[in-house]
Amino acid sequence: MSGSNKVSRSLAGIAGIVAFATLISKIFGLVREQIVAAAFGVGPVVNAYAYAYVIPGFLLILLGGINGPFHSALISVLAKREKEEVAPLVETVTTLVSLVLLGMTVLLMVFASDLIDLLAPGLESSVKAIAVQQLQIMAPLAFFAGLIGIGFGVLNAADQYWLPSISPLLSSLTVIIPLGLALALYGSQLNTPQYALLGSVLLAGGTTAGCVLQWLAQVVAQAKANLGRIRLRFDWRLPGVSQVLAVMIPATFSSGMLYINVSTDLFFASFIENAAASLRYANFIALTPLGIISNMILVPFMPVFSRLAIPDHWPELKVRIRQGLLLTALTMLPLTAIFAAISGPIVRVIYQRGAFNASAAEDVAPVLVAYGSGLFFYLARDVLVRVFYALGDGTLPFKVSILNILLNAFLDFLFYKPFGASGLVFATIGVNIISMVIFLGVLHRRLGGLPLGEWSLALLALMGITTLAAGGSRLASQQWENYFGVSNFSLDLLQLGGGTVIALLIFGILAVQLKLPEVDLLVERLARKLKKS
Repeated sequence: MSGSNKVSRSLAGIAGIVAFATLISKIFGLVREQIVAAAFGVGPVVNAYAYAYVIPGFLLILLGGINGPFHSALISVLAKREKEEVAPLVETVTTLVSLVLLGMTVLLMVFASDLIDLLAPGLESSVKAIAVQQLQIMAPLAFFAGLIGIGFGVLNAADQYWLPSISPLLSSLTVIIPLGLALALYGSQLNTPQYALLGSVLLAGGTTAGCVLQWLAQVVAQAKANLGRIRLRFDWRLPGVSQVLAVMIPATFSSGMLYINVSTDLFFASFIENAAASLRYANFIALTPLGIISNMILVPFMPVFSRLAIPDHWPELKVRIRQGLLLTALTMLPLTAIFAAISGPIVRVIYQRGAFNASAAEDVAPVLVAYGSGLFFYLARDVLVRVFYALGDGTLPFKVSILNILLNAFLDFLFYKPFGASGLVFATIGVNIISMVIFLGVLHRRLGGLPLGEWSLALLALMGITTLAAGGSRLASQQWENYFGVSNFSLDLLQLGGGTVIALLIFGILAVQLKLPEVDLLVERLARKLKKS
Protein backbone atom coordinates (compact mmCIF):
# COMPACT_ATOMS: atom_id res chain seq x y z
CA MET A 1 0.00 0.00 0.00
CA SER A 2 1.25 3.41 -0.91
CA GLY A 3 1.53 6.35 1.40
CA SER A 4 3.87 9.23 2.03
CA ASN A 5 4.70 8.11 5.54
CA LYS A 6 5.38 4.52 4.65
CA VAL A 7 8.97 3.38 4.76
CA SER A 8 9.46 0.15 2.83
CA ARG A 9 11.62 -2.48 4.38
CA SER A 10 14.67 -3.72 2.55
CA LEU A 11 14.57 -6.99 0.68
CA ALA A 12 17.12 -8.41 3.09
CA GLY A 13 15.08 -7.39 6.13
CA ILE A 14 11.88 -8.89 4.76
CA ALA A 15 13.68 -12.05 3.72
CA GLY A 16 15.14 -12.43 7.19
CA ILE A 17 11.75 -12.10 8.90
CA VAL A 18 10.10 -14.50 6.48
CA ALA A 19 12.94 -17.02 6.65
CA PHE A 20 13.02 -17.15 10.45
CA ALA A 21 9.25 -17.40 10.85
CA THR A 22 8.96 -19.97 8.08
CA LEU A 23 11.81 -21.98 9.62
CA ILE A 24 9.90 -22.23 12.88
CA SER A 25 6.77 -23.36 11.02
CA LYS A 26 8.77 -25.92 9.05
CA ILE A 27 10.33 -27.35 12.22
CA PHE A 28 6.85 -28.00 13.59
CA GLY A 29 5.88 -29.43 10.20
CA LEU A 30 8.84 -31.80 10.40
CA VAL A 31 7.78 -33.00 13.85
CA ARG A 32 4.27 -33.54 12.48
CA GLU A 33 5.55 -35.69 9.62
CA GLN A 34 7.78 -37.68 11.95
CA ILE A 35 4.81 -38.49 14.19
CA VAL A 36 2.70 -39.46 11.17
CA ALA A 37 5.51 -41.68 9.89
CA ALA A 38 6.02 -43.32 13.29
CA ALA A 39 2.30 -43.97 13.64
CA PHE A 40 1.43 -45.20 10.16
CA GLY A 41 4.62 -45.88 8.16
CA VAL A 42 3.72 -46.28 4.48
CA GLY A 43 0.50 -48.12 5.39
CA PRO A 44 -3.16 -47.65 4.35
CA VAL A 45 -3.96 -44.61 6.55
CA VAL A 46 -1.20 -42.47 4.99
CA ASN A 47 -1.90 -43.78 1.49
CA ALA A 48 -5.59 -42.91 1.96
CA TYR A 49 -4.70 -39.48 3.37
CA ALA A 50 -2.50 -38.77 0.36
CA TYR A 51 -5.59 -39.04 -1.86
CA ALA A 52 -8.11 -37.50 0.56
CA TYR A 53 -5.85 -34.45 0.94
CA VAL A 54 -5.42 -33.90 -2.79
CA ILE A 55 -8.35 -31.50 -3.30
CA PRO A 56 -8.52 -29.83 0.15
CA GLY A 57 -4.73 -29.60 0.26
CA PHE A 58 -4.61 -28.33 -3.28
CA LEU A 59 -7.03 -25.55 -2.36
CA LEU A 60 -5.17 -24.76 0.86
CA ILE A 61 -1.83 -24.44 -0.93
CA LEU A 62 -3.26 -22.88 -4.08
CA LEU A 63 -5.62 -20.34 -2.52
CA GLY A 64 -4.26 -20.06 1.01
CA GLY A 65 -0.53 -20.33 0.47
CA ILE A 66 2.02 -17.57 0.53
CA ASN A 67 2.88 -16.80 -3.12
CA GLY A 68 -0.42 -18.32 -4.22
CA PRO A 69 -2.74 -16.46 -6.64
CA PHE A 70 -4.90 -14.87 -3.91
CA HIS A 71 -1.80 -13.68 -2.07
CA SER A 72 -0.17 -12.42 -5.29
CA ALA A 73 -3.32 -10.76 -6.61
CA LEU A 74 -3.96 -8.84 -3.39
CA ILE A 75 -0.35 -7.64 -3.19
CA SER A 76 -0.25 -6.58 -6.85
CA VAL A 77 -3.30 -4.34 -6.31
CA LEU A 78 -2.99 -3.19 -2.69
CA ALA A 79 0.69 -2.24 -3.02
CA LYS A 80 -0.46 0.60 -5.29
CA ARG A 81 -3.38 1.85 -3.13
CA GLU A 82 -3.83 4.07 -0.11
CA LYS A 83 -4.51 2.36 3.23
CA GLU A 84 -8.01 3.81 3.63
CA GLU A 85 -9.09 2.05 0.41
CA VAL A 86 -8.06 -1.36 1.67
CA ALA A 87 -10.77 -2.44 4.14
CA PRO A 88 -13.81 -2.04 1.81
CA LEU A 89 -11.91 -3.71 -1.02
CA VAL A 90 -10.77 -6.64 1.13
CA GLU A 91 -14.23 -7.16 2.64
CA THR A 92 -15.87 -7.16 -0.79
CA VAL A 93 -13.39 -9.63 -2.27
CA THR A 94 -13.70 -11.82 0.83
CA THR A 95 -17.49 -11.90 0.54
CA LEU A 96 -17.37 -12.96 -3.09
CA VAL A 97 -14.74 -15.62 -2.48
CA SER A 98 -16.57 -16.99 0.58
CA LEU A 99 -19.79 -17.57 -1.37
CA VAL A 100 -17.99 -19.49 -4.08
CA LEU A 101 -15.90 -21.61 -1.71
CA LEU A 102 -18.82 -22.43 0.57
CA GLY A 103 -20.55 -24.08 -2.37
CA MET A 104 -17.35 -25.95 -3.20
CA THR A 105 -17.14 -27.26 0.38
CA VAL A 106 -20.64 -28.72 0.16
CA LEU A 107 -19.85 -30.40 -3.15
CA LEU A 108 -16.72 -32.01 -1.70
CA MET A 109 -18.69 -33.52 1.17
CA VAL A 110 -21.51 -34.83 -1.01
CA PHE A 111 -19.37 -36.30 -3.80
CA ALA A 112 -16.41 -37.50 -1.73
CA SER A 113 -16.73 -41.14 -2.83
CA ASP A 114 -16.97 -40.26 -6.52
CA LEU A 115 -13.97 -37.95 -6.28
CA ILE A 116 -11.79 -40.63 -4.66
CA ASP A 117 -12.81 -43.06 -7.41
CA LEU A 118 -11.78 -40.48 -9.97
CA LEU A 119 -8.45 -39.69 -8.31
CA ALA A 120 -7.41 -43.24 -7.44
CA PRO A 121 -9.15 -46.03 -9.38
CA GLY A 122 -6.46 -48.49 -8.30
CA LEU A 123 -7.09 -48.19 -4.53
CA GLU A 124 -8.18 -51.19 -2.49
CA SER A 125 -11.72 -50.91 -1.07
CA SER A 126 -10.54 -50.63 2.56
CA VAL A 127 -8.14 -47.82 1.71
CA LYS A 128 -10.81 -46.08 -0.34
CA ALA A 129 -13.24 -46.13 2.60
CA ILE A 130 -10.68 -44.39 4.81
CA ALA A 131 -9.93 -41.83 2.08
CA VAL A 132 -13.63 -40.98 1.60
CA GLN A 133 -14.12 -40.37 5.31
CA GLN A 134 -10.98 -38.21 5.51
CA LEU A 135 -12.06 -36.14 2.51
CA GLN A 136 -15.42 -35.38 4.12
CA ILE A 137 -13.70 -34.30 7.33
CA MET A 138 -11.26 -32.03 5.45
CA ALA A 139 -13.81 -30.53 3.03
CA PRO A 140 -14.05 -27.24 5.06
CA LEU A 141 -10.43 -26.54 4.07
CA ALA A 142 -11.87 -25.43 0.73
CA PHE A 143 -13.75 -22.60 2.45
CA PHE A 144 -11.03 -21.41 4.79
CA ALA A 145 -8.22 -21.69 2.23
CA GLY A 146 -9.35 -18.68 0.24
CA LEU A 147 -9.81 -16.57 3.36
CA ILE A 148 -6.29 -17.44 4.51
CA GLY A 149 -4.84 -16.52 1.12
CA ILE A 150 -6.58 -13.16 1.20
CA GLY A 151 -5.28 -12.55 4.70
CA PHE A 152 -1.72 -13.36 3.65
CA GLY A 153 -1.91 -10.89 0.78
CA VAL A 154 -3.43 -8.10 2.86
CA LEU A 155 -0.93 -8.43 5.71
CA ASN A 156 2.09 -8.65 3.38
CA ALA A 157 0.91 -5.62 1.42
CA ALA A 158 0.84 -3.76 4.74
CA ASP A 159 4.43 -4.84 5.46
CA GLN A 160 3.38 -7.47 8.01
CA TYR A 161 5.34 -10.65 7.34
CA TRP A 162 5.78 -12.39 10.70
CA LEU A 163 2.25 -13.72 11.29
CA PRO A 164 1.61 -15.00 7.74
CA SER A 165 4.91 -16.88 7.77
CA ILE A 166 4.58 -18.43 11.23
CA SER A 167 0.83 -19.17 11.32
CA PRO A 168 1.13 -22.53 9.47
CA LEU A 169 2.63 -24.01 12.64
CA LEU A 170 -0.93 -23.97 14.04
CA SER A 171 -1.86 -26.57 11.42
CA SER A 172 1.02 -28.71 12.60
CA LEU A 173 0.18 -28.40 16.30
CA THR A 174 -3.39 -29.58 15.82
CA VAL A 175 -2.01 -32.79 14.29
CA ILE A 176 1.00 -33.20 16.58
CA ILE A 177 -0.89 -32.97 19.88
CA PRO A 178 -3.79 -35.42 19.34
CA LEU A 179 -1.82 -37.87 17.19
CA GLY A 180 1.15 -37.72 19.56
CA LEU A 181 -1.11 -38.57 22.51
CA ALA A 182 -2.69 -41.44 20.57
CA LEU A 183 0.74 -42.74 19.63
CA ALA A 184 1.81 -42.63 23.27
CA LEU A 185 -1.31 -44.54 24.30
CA TYR A 186 -1.58 -47.12 21.52
CA GLY A 187 1.90 -47.25 19.98
CA SER A 188 2.23 -49.46 16.90
CA GLN A 189 -1.42 -50.51 17.25
CA LEU A 190 -2.40 -47.28 15.44
CA ASN A 191 -1.14 -48.91 12.25
CA THR A 192 -3.49 -51.90 12.62
CA PRO A 193 -6.98 -52.24 11.08
CA GLN A 194 -8.52 -52.11 14.57
CA TYR A 195 -7.31 -48.55 15.18
CA ALA A 196 -7.20 -47.32 11.58
CA LEU A 197 -10.46 -45.39 12.03
CA LEU A 198 -9.19 -43.54 15.09
CA GLY A 199 -5.89 -42.69 13.45
CA SER A 200 -7.46 -41.47 10.22
CA VAL A 201 -9.96 -39.25 12.07
CA LEU A 202 -7.22 -37.70 14.22
CA LEU A 203 -5.09 -37.02 11.14
CA ALA A 204 -7.87 -35.48 9.04
CA GLY A 205 -9.59 -33.68 11.93
CA GLY A 206 -6.34 -32.16 13.14
CA THR A 207 -5.64 -30.88 9.61
CA THR A 208 -9.01 -29.12 9.48
CA ALA A 209 -8.73 -27.66 12.98
CA GLY A 210 -5.32 -26.21 12.17
CA CYS A 211 -6.67 -24.45 9.10
CA VAL A 212 -9.44 -22.82 11.14
CA LEU A 213 -6.98 -21.59 13.77
CA GLN A 214 -4.72 -20.19 11.07
CA TRP A 215 -7.61 -18.14 9.69
CA LEU A 216 -8.70 -16.88 13.11
CA ALA A 217 -5.18 -15.61 13.84
CA GLN A 218 -5.23 -13.60 10.61
CA VAL A 219 -8.69 -12.17 11.27
CA VAL A 220 -7.50 -10.69 14.56
CA ALA A 221 -4.39 -9.16 12.95
CA GLN A 222 -6.38 -7.66 10.06
CA ALA A 223 -8.95 -6.12 12.39
CA LYS A 224 -6.29 -4.54 14.62
CA ALA A 225 -4.61 -2.99 11.59
CA ASN A 226 -7.93 -1.74 10.13
CA LEU A 227 -7.41 -3.91 7.06
CA GLY A 228 -10.89 -5.43 6.99
CA ARG A 229 -13.21 -7.25 9.37
CA ILE A 230 -15.61 -10.20 9.21
CA ARG A 231 -18.61 -8.67 7.44
CA LEU A 232 -20.58 -9.14 4.24
CA ARG A 233 -19.95 -6.38 1.73
CA PHE A 234 -21.29 -6.28 -1.82
CA ASP A 235 -19.59 -3.17 -3.26
CA TRP A 236 -18.84 -4.92 -6.53
CA ARG A 237 -18.29 -1.58 -8.31
CA LEU A 238 -15.22 -0.65 -6.29
CA PRO A 239 -12.47 -0.20 -8.94
CA GLY A 240 -10.01 -2.34 -7.01
CA VAL A 241 -12.35 -5.35 -7.05
CA SER A 242 -12.17 -5.76 -10.82
CA GLN A 243 -8.39 -5.30 -10.70
CA VAL A 244 -7.99 -8.00 -8.06
CA LEU A 245 -10.25 -10.41 -9.95
CA ALA A 246 -8.47 -9.67 -13.24
CA VAL A 247 -5.29 -11.13 -11.73
CA MET A 248 -6.82 -13.56 -9.24
CA ILE A 249 -9.11 -15.56 -11.55
CA PRO A 250 -6.65 -16.47 -14.33
CA ALA A 251 -3.86 -16.86 -11.77
CA THR A 252 -6.00 -19.29 -9.77
CA PHE A 253 -6.77 -21.37 -12.82
CA SER A 254 -3.14 -21.20 -13.89
CA SER A 255 -1.79 -22.34 -10.54
CA GLY A 256 -4.62 -24.84 -10.28
CA MET A 257 -3.38 -26.56 -13.38
CA LEU A 258 -0.23 -27.48 -11.46
CA TYR A 259 -2.37 -29.38 -8.99
CA ILE A 260 -4.23 -31.13 -11.76
CA ASN A 261 -0.78 -32.39 -12.61
CA VAL A 262 -0.43 -33.57 -8.99
CA SER A 263 -3.74 -35.40 -9.34
CA THR A 264 -2.51 -36.97 -12.55
CA ASP A 265 0.62 -38.13 -10.75
CA LEU A 266 -1.46 -39.71 -7.98
CA PHE A 267 -3.75 -41.36 -10.53
CA PHE A 268 -0.78 -43.29 -11.87
CA ALA A 269 0.64 -43.74 -8.35
CA SER A 270 -2.51 -45.66 -7.34
CA PHE A 271 -1.24 -48.52 -9.52
CA ILE A 272 2.17 -48.61 -7.76
CA GLU A 273 2.41 -50.15 -4.30
CA ASN A 274 3.12 -47.58 -1.55
CA ALA A 275 3.83 -44.90 -4.16
CA ALA A 276 1.44 -42.28 -2.75
CA ALA A 277 2.95 -42.50 0.74
CA SER A 278 6.50 -42.46 -0.66
CA LEU A 279 5.72 -39.37 -2.71
CA ARG A 280 4.22 -37.67 0.35
CA TYR A 281 7.20 -38.29 2.63
CA ALA A 282 9.83 -37.39 0.02
CA ASN A 283 7.86 -34.34 -1.07
CA PHE A 284 7.78 -33.02 2.49
CA ILE A 285 11.57 -33.32 2.91
CA ALA A 286 12.17 -31.54 -0.40
CA LEU A 287 9.57 -28.84 0.18
CA THR A 288 10.71 -27.97 3.70
CA PRO A 289 13.86 -26.07 2.64
CA LEU A 290 12.17 -25.09 -0.60
CA GLY A 291 9.34 -23.45 1.33
CA ILE A 292 11.72 -21.47 3.51
CA ILE A 293 13.89 -20.29 0.64
CA SER A 294 11.00 -19.66 -1.76
CA ASN A 295 9.38 -17.37 0.78
CA MET A 296 12.70 -15.54 1.21
CA ILE A 297 12.88 -14.98 -2.55
CA LEU A 298 9.28 -14.64 -3.74
CA VAL A 299 7.70 -12.73 -0.86
CA PRO A 300 10.07 -9.72 -0.95
CA PHE A 301 10.42 -9.78 -4.75
CA MET A 302 6.70 -9.74 -5.55
CA PRO A 303 6.04 -6.12 -4.44
CA VAL A 304 9.29 -5.08 -6.17
CA PHE A 305 8.21 -6.68 -9.45
CA SER A 306 4.86 -4.89 -9.15
CA ARG A 307 6.46 -1.47 -8.58
CA LEU A 308 8.77 -1.97 -11.58
CA ALA A 309 6.03 -3.10 -13.97
CA ILE A 310 5.77 0.20 -15.90
CA PRO A 311 7.98 0.48 -19.04
CA ASP A 312 10.19 3.24 -17.60
CA HIS A 313 11.39 0.82 -14.91
CA TRP A 314 11.91 -2.24 -17.11
CA PRO A 315 15.73 -2.00 -17.08
CA GLU A 316 15.66 -2.42 -13.30
CA LEU A 317 12.97 -5.10 -13.61
CA LYS A 318 15.35 -7.14 -15.78
CA VAL A 319 18.03 -6.85 -13.10
CA ARG A 320 15.57 -8.05 -10.47
CA ILE A 321 14.49 -11.00 -12.64
CA ARG A 322 18.12 -12.03 -12.98
CA GLN A 323 18.59 -11.69 -9.23
CA GLY A 324 15.54 -13.83 -8.62
CA LEU A 325 16.75 -16.60 -10.94
CA LEU A 326 20.39 -16.58 -9.81
CA LEU A 327 19.51 -16.45 -6.11
CA THR A 328 17.16 -19.35 -6.77
CA ALA A 329 20.00 -21.32 -8.33
CA LEU A 330 22.46 -20.44 -5.57
CA THR A 331 20.06 -21.65 -2.88
CA MET A 332 18.36 -24.59 -4.61
CA LEU A 333 21.27 -26.27 -6.40
CA PRO A 334 23.25 -26.99 -3.21
CA LEU A 335 20.14 -28.79 -1.95
CA THR A 336 20.05 -30.75 -5.19
CA ALA A 337 23.61 -31.89 -4.55
CA ILE A 338 22.79 -32.91 -0.97
CA PHE A 339 19.65 -34.85 -1.86
CA ALA A 340 21.39 -36.61 -4.74
CA ALA A 341 24.36 -37.63 -2.58
CA ILE A 342 22.87 -38.63 0.77
CA SER A 343 19.14 -39.26 0.33
CA GLY A 344 19.40 -42.54 2.24
CA PRO A 345 20.79 -41.06 5.46
CA ILE A 346 18.35 -38.15 5.23
CA VAL A 347 15.31 -40.43 5.08
CA ARG A 348 16.63 -42.75 7.79
CA VAL A 349 17.40 -39.92 10.22
CA ILE A 350 14.10 -38.12 9.69
CA TYR A 351 11.62 -40.97 9.44
CA GLN A 352 13.00 -44.40 10.38
CA ARG A 353 11.31 -45.19 13.69
CA GLY A 354 8.09 -46.89 14.78
CA ALA A 355 6.07 -48.17 11.81
CA PHE A 356 8.49 -46.57 9.35
CA ASN A 357 11.09 -49.31 8.89
CA ALA A 358 14.18 -49.85 6.69
CA SER A 359 12.04 -51.11 3.82
CA ALA A 360 9.98 -47.91 3.88
CA ALA A 361 13.19 -45.85 3.85
CA GLU A 362 14.34 -47.70 0.73
CA ASP A 363 11.05 -46.81 -0.97
CA VAL A 364 11.32 -43.10 -0.15
CA ALA A 365 15.05 -42.40 -0.75
CA PRO A 366 15.07 -42.62 -4.59
CA VAL A 367 11.94 -40.46 -4.77
CA LEU A 368 13.76 -37.83 -2.70
CA VAL A 369 16.64 -37.86 -5.22
CA ALA A 370 14.11 -37.19 -7.99
CA TYR A 371 12.51 -34.31 -6.10
CA GLY A 372 15.92 -32.83 -5.35
CA SER A 373 16.89 -32.74 -9.01
CA GLY A 374 13.91 -30.51 -9.82
CA LEU A 375 14.05 -27.94 -7.01
CA PHE A 376 15.65 -25.17 -9.06
CA PHE A 377 13.22 -25.56 -11.97
CA TYR A 378 10.23 -25.56 -9.62
CA LEU A 379 11.16 -22.32 -7.89
CA ALA A 380 12.58 -20.57 -10.97
CA ARG A 381 9.30 -21.18 -12.76
CA ASP A 382 7.47 -19.56 -9.83
CA VAL A 383 9.77 -16.51 -9.99
CA LEU A 384 8.90 -16.01 -13.66
CA VAL A 385 5.17 -16.49 -13.06
CA ARG A 386 5.29 -13.72 -10.44
CA VAL A 387 6.79 -11.39 -13.02
CA PHE A 388 3.76 -11.96 -15.25
CA TYR A 389 1.40 -11.37 -12.32
CA ALA A 390 3.21 -8.11 -11.57
CA LEU A 391 2.76 -7.09 -15.21
CA GLY A 392 -0.98 -7.72 -14.79
CA ASP A 393 -0.93 -10.80 -17.01
CA GLY A 394 -2.43 -13.94 -15.52
CA THR A 395 -3.56 -15.22 -18.91
CA LEU A 396 -0.27 -16.51 -20.30
CA PRO A 397 0.59 -18.60 -17.21
CA PHE A 398 -2.92 -20.05 -17.47
CA LYS A 399 -2.45 -21.01 -21.12
CA VAL A 400 0.94 -22.56 -20.40
CA SER A 401 -0.57 -24.53 -17.53
CA ILE A 402 -3.22 -26.00 -19.81
CA LEU A 403 -0.47 -27.18 -22.15
CA ASN A 404 1.38 -28.62 -19.18
CA ILE A 405 -1.56 -30.79 -18.14
CA LEU A 406 -1.40 -32.70 -21.40
CA LEU A 407 2.38 -32.86 -21.33
CA ASN A 408 2.47 -34.06 -17.72
CA ALA A 409 -0.06 -36.82 -18.37
CA PHE A 410 1.94 -37.99 -21.37
CA LEU A 411 5.22 -38.01 -19.45
CA ASP A 412 3.60 -39.76 -16.47
CA PHE A 413 2.40 -42.49 -18.81
CA LEU A 414 5.90 -42.88 -20.26
CA PHE A 415 7.80 -42.83 -16.96
CA TYR A 416 5.65 -44.49 -14.28
CA LYS A 417 6.34 -48.09 -15.30
CA PRO A 418 10.12 -47.96 -15.90
CA PHE A 419 10.91 -45.54 -13.03
CA GLY A 420 8.06 -46.12 -10.56
CA ALA A 421 7.20 -43.26 -8.22
CA SER A 422 10.38 -41.40 -9.20
CA GLY A 423 9.18 -41.32 -12.81
CA LEU A 424 6.16 -39.27 -11.79
CA VAL A 425 8.52 -36.67 -10.28
CA PHE A 426 10.69 -36.66 -13.41
CA ALA A 427 7.57 -35.92 -15.48
CA THR A 428 6.85 -32.84 -13.35
CA ILE A 429 10.43 -31.63 -13.73
CA GLY A 430 10.13 -31.88 -17.50
CA VAL A 431 6.96 -29.80 -17.41
CA ASN A 432 8.63 -27.10 -15.28
CA ILE A 433 11.61 -26.86 -17.63
CA ILE A 434 9.38 -26.37 -20.66
CA SER A 435 7.35 -23.73 -18.78
CA MET A 436 10.53 -21.82 -17.95
CA VAL A 437 11.61 -21.79 -21.58
CA ILE A 438 8.24 -20.43 -22.69
CA PHE A 439 8.11 -17.73 -20.00
CA LEU A 440 11.65 -16.54 -20.68
CA GLY A 441 10.95 -16.39 -24.42
CA VAL A 442 7.84 -14.27 -23.93
CA LEU A 443 9.53 -11.95 -21.41
CA HIS A 444 12.48 -11.57 -23.78
CA ARG A 445 10.11 -10.27 -26.43
CA ARG A 446 7.84 -8.27 -24.16
CA LEU A 447 10.54 -6.44 -22.19
CA GLY A 448 12.61 -5.52 -25.22
CA GLY A 449 15.26 -8.18 -24.83
CA LEU A 450 16.83 -10.14 -21.97
CA PRO A 451 20.51 -11.20 -21.78
CA LEU A 452 19.49 -14.86 -21.97
CA GLY A 453 22.88 -16.05 -23.19
CA GLU A 454 24.65 -14.49 -20.21
CA TRP A 455 22.08 -15.88 -17.77
CA SER A 456 22.25 -19.36 -19.33
CA LEU A 457 26.04 -19.53 -19.03
CA ALA A 458 25.88 -18.60 -15.37
CA LEU A 459 23.19 -21.19 -14.67
CA LEU A 460 25.03 -23.93 -16.59
CA ALA A 461 28.19 -23.20 -14.63
CA LEU A 462 26.30 -23.50 -11.36
CA MET A 463 24.73 -26.79 -12.50
CA GLY A 464 28.17 -28.14 -13.34
CA ILE A 465 29.37 -27.18 -9.87
CA THR A 466 26.32 -28.96 -8.44
CA THR A 467 27.35 -32.18 -10.18
CA LEU A 468 30.84 -31.96 -8.71
CA ALA A 469 29.48 -31.23 -5.23
CA ALA A 470 27.07 -34.16 -5.41
CA GLY A 471 29.80 -36.49 -6.67
CA GLY A 472 32.23 -35.53 -3.92
CA SER A 473 29.63 -35.88 -1.19
CA ARG A 474 28.37 -39.19 -2.58
CA LEU A 475 31.87 -40.66 -2.73
CA ALA A 476 32.54 -39.74 0.90
CA SER A 477 29.14 -41.11 1.94
CA GLN A 478 29.75 -44.44 0.22
CA GLN A 479 33.12 -44.81 1.93
CA TRP A 480 31.45 -44.10 5.27
CA GLU A 481 28.79 -46.77 4.66
CA ASN A 482 31.41 -49.31 3.57
CA TYR A 483 33.27 -48.80 6.82
CA PHE A 484 30.50 -48.21 9.40
CA GLY A 485 27.32 -49.62 7.81
CA VAL A 486 23.83 -48.06 8.03
CA SER A 487 22.22 -49.59 11.11
CA ASN A 488 22.95 -46.95 13.74
CA PHE A 489 21.05 -43.66 14.12
CA SER A 490 24.03 -41.76 15.52
CA LEU A 491 26.27 -42.91 12.67
CA ASP A 492 23.57 -42.02 10.13
CA LEU A 493 23.37 -38.56 11.68
CA LEU A 494 27.15 -38.12 11.41
CA GLN A 495 27.05 -39.35 7.82
CA LEU A 496 24.28 -36.86 7.05
CA GLY A 497 26.20 -33.99 8.63
CA GLY A 498 29.49 -34.86 6.94
CA GLY A 499 27.90 -35.33 3.52
CA THR A 500 26.07 -32.02 3.82
CA VAL A 501 29.21 -30.11 4.81
CA ILE A 502 31.23 -31.63 1.94
CA ALA A 503 28.55 -30.77 -0.64
CA LEU A 504 28.19 -27.21 0.62
CA LEU A 505 31.95 -26.63 0.78
CA ILE A 506 32.54 -27.85 -2.77
CA PHE A 507 29.60 -25.86 -4.11
CA GLY A 508 30.48 -22.70 -2.18
CA ILE A 509 34.20 -22.67 -3.02
CA LEU A 510 33.59 -23.22 -6.72
CA ALA A 511 30.63 -20.82 -6.93
CA VAL A 512 32.71 -17.96 -5.49
CA GLN A 513 35.18 -18.45 -8.35
CA LEU A 514 32.46 -17.49 -10.86
CA LYS A 515 32.47 -13.92 -9.49
CA LEU A 516 28.75 -13.49 -10.03
CA PRO A 517 27.22 -10.39 -8.38
CA GLU A 518 24.52 -12.62 -6.88
CA VAL A 519 27.16 -14.80 -5.23
CA ASP A 520 28.70 -11.72 -3.63
CA LEU A 521 25.25 -10.54 -2.56
CA LEU A 522 24.40 -13.89 -0.98
CA VAL A 523 27.79 -14.21 0.74
CA GLU A 524 27.50 -10.66 2.09
CA ARG A 525 24.05 -11.35 3.52
CA LEU A 526 25.14 -14.64 5.08
CA ALA A 527 28.21 -12.99 6.61
CA ARG A 528 26.07 -10.21 8.05
CA LYS A 529 23.68 -12.73 9.57
CA LEU A 530 26.54 -14.75 11.09
CA LYS A 531 28.16 -11.61 12.48
CA LYS A 532 24.90 -10.59 14.16
CA SER A 533 24.51 -14.10 15.56
